[in-house]
Amino acid sequence: MFHVGDKVVHPLHGAGVIEGMVERIIDDTPAWYYVLRPAFGDTELFLPVDGCGRLGIRPVCSRERAERFLDGLDAITCSESKSWNQRYRENMQHIRSGDLCEVAQVIKSLSVRDRARGLSTGEKKMLEQAMQILESELAFALDRPAERIAEMLREHLCR
Repeated sequence: MFHVGDKVVHPLHGAGVIEGMVERIIDDTPAWYYVLRPAFGDTELFLPVDGCGRLGIRPVCSRERAERFLDGLDAITCSESKSWNQRYRENMQHIRSGDLCEVAQVIKSLSVRDRARGLSTGEKKMLEQAMQILESELAFALDRPAERIAEMLREHLCR
């Protein structure tokens, strides 16, 4: 269970802060929801308290884990997928996993493909989404500006 003020990661929206809890009634059934304010954008997400584990909501990684991750960025490999459809499906699976290394793999693969052949609009959007997911979590974990984290990621994953 999370508390107001906790920093958590949503696999598809990145890191954010739990700003509160609200009770909502849906189909005559009351349920509690966390109010999550993602680091990027001005939206609020309502996450069912009972469904956070199923959705992959987790605490932001530790500073030590983030530093180890950054130290290993150069070792991240990219996958060569066949068709656009297969690449998209594989990349979405990696992003949904919520794992830092898998999201970094998506960034590296899309960056390599972008330099070689260019990206479709959908893949460009996916690359941007993956960058925001990593930037937000690492910025919270390391207490650094997201812009600095973005520079580091581009330096190691987008070359």
